[in-house]
Amino acid sequence: MKPVSARSLGGRLSWWLALQTFVGLGTVSLAVYLVTASDLAARQTDQLTQKLPTLRHLLEEVGRGADLPLLSHKFNEFIVGHPYLSLVVRKPDGSIAYRSDFASAKPQRTRSAELVLSATTALNGNATALLSLDTQADDQLLEHLAATLLVAVLLGTLSVSLGGFILVRFGLAPLRSLAEQTRKLAANTLTQRLDGSAQPLELQELIEQFNALLGRLNRAYEQMEGFNADVAHELCTPLTTLISSTELALRKARRIEELRDGLGSNLEELQRIAEIVNDMLFLSQADRGAYARRELTESLAAAVGPVLEYHDAAIDEAGLRVERVGDVQGHFDIPLIRRALSNMLANATRHADRGSLVRIELTKPREGMVRLCVVNEGDTISPQHVPRLFDRFYRGDPARSHGERNRGLGLAIVAAIARMHGGSVIAHSVDRVTRVGIEIVATDRAAQ
Repeated sequence: MKPVSARSLGGRLSWWLALQTFVGLGTVSLAVYLVTASDLAARQTDQLTQKLPTLRHLLEEVGRGADLPLLSHKFNEFIVGHPYLSLVVRKPDGSIAYRSDFASAKPQRTRSAELVLSATTALNGNATALLSLDTQADDQLLEHLAATLLVAVLLGTLSVSLGGFILVRFGLAPLRSLAEQTRKLAANTLTQRLDGSAQPLELQELIEQFNALLGRLNRAYEQMEGFNADVAHELCTPLTTLISSTELALRKARRIEELRDGLGSNLEELQRIAEIVNDMLFLSQADRGAYARRELTESLAAAVGPVLEYHDAAIDEAGLRVERVGDVQGHFDIPLIRRALSNMLANATRHADRGSLVRIELTKPREGMVRLCVVNEGDTISPQHVPRLFDRFYRGDPARSHGERNRGLGLAIVAAIARMHGGSVIAHSVDRVTRVGIEIVATDRAAQ
């Protein structure tokens, strides 16, 4: 497909203004020309019409017995003072009984009126008089008017176009100012914002949206930098342990049992690194728009039963009780749902008060949606930490407790699974009751 070439907005506005000016002035000029031509034609017709009664009277005198020489004399008096009029009188046989001098000159442009009278004596039958008016002067006036109007249209279009080009250039100056401001933006200057104080109202909303976009980009950039630092921190600890233990093993000869113990410890650290890498790969796939592979599930409560069995030991160790509330059906990616519930349940197990009850709630808030929440009793999470619970490597505990078991990606994976199901996350912590969950689409249309 051939790419569309970019066109100047100022150029298009100038050309459209010039075209509209040309059409507008041309229409007005054409109207002036047509009205003038119509008025001149009406005046010419009136001039001929006003002369016909006098000419009729002269021809009627022929019928009363006047002779031709006297009639010619009267015709000459009729023509005198009207240099643009010509008269030709013909006998019944078509021969010319009278012709004025101007009629002999045969003007190129005339308007004529014909008068026929019968039973005339001097002409022995019907007489035909052709009265003509020379319109050459009026036609020249129309030609001059047309030329003048054409020049006026062209000059008017040119002047308006030049003025429009200047106005458009000044009008687009705010856009050039915005372009200059955006040109100065870089990854390390995302905290800056576009200055819209001197911009017109039409650009204010665009500037506000762009500044909001800069804010989101800045937060994303900060999160990316923090994510890189967190990844480096998470991988640095096991790698340091691996390096130290390997160096110790190589410094002197070791017994097989000691080497076995060292290799076992190294294997645990390698498994931890592999789990971090796998979690990061999963999050990367989710960020690239991966969708859940849905299948019809008649009972979600029964489908997530294996998750509770997996966490039985940790739940008993923490002295907790777990109960499931409600049940729903729909189309879900069961392995992903189990993984999300496992992460939320592990999070609740770590932070719930000993001896308290942990509830797994399965509800249907509205048609086509399903809500899966884990509710536990424990320390209330500070409001400033609640919005960031699903950030990668984020831990509300400054001491980074449970770091050997909690990699800081559990709830981030929960948020990714919610997005893969076309849903969102839920987090509330009030009066020592914390609710963490997901609200997802339960139909297979979300996977389209």
